[in-house]
Amino acid sequence: MENVVLIIHLLLALSLIGVVLLQRSEGGGLGMGGGGSGAMAGRSAATPLGKLTWVLAIAFICTSLTLTIFAAANASGSSIMDRLGGSAPVEDSADPAVPGLPADGLLPPPSGSGSGDADAPLVPRAD
Repeated sequence: MENVVLIIHLLLALSLIGVVLLQRSEGGGLGMGGGGSGAMAGRSAATPLGKLTWVLAIAFICTSLTLTIFAAANASGSSIMDRLGGSAPVEDSADPAVPGLPADGLLPPPSGSGSGDADAPLVPRAD
């Protein structure tokens, strides 16, 4: 049913574009020009193309709302992660190894271990 409404929606969109392009231009953009048949002269006579434009526009809005209702019904109560089917991988170790870093972690070695003098100053000497 959703595919049928989607095809009707596409046909309405293309028809609406065609009907709007077939209509006579009223003059310059934003209501400039156009003489006395613009907004200042009151309501103009409804042409058959104008009526068809309204019918197609109303049908387009109805199919848009119908497609929105279908999409909401299909997505109710589920997230995108539920629809993917997979779950997030669970790490076995509490301290996973980071590529490019030592396996013992990010902390420096304890002061008692390692090579060099344990009493070495933290500030470099100016020789």
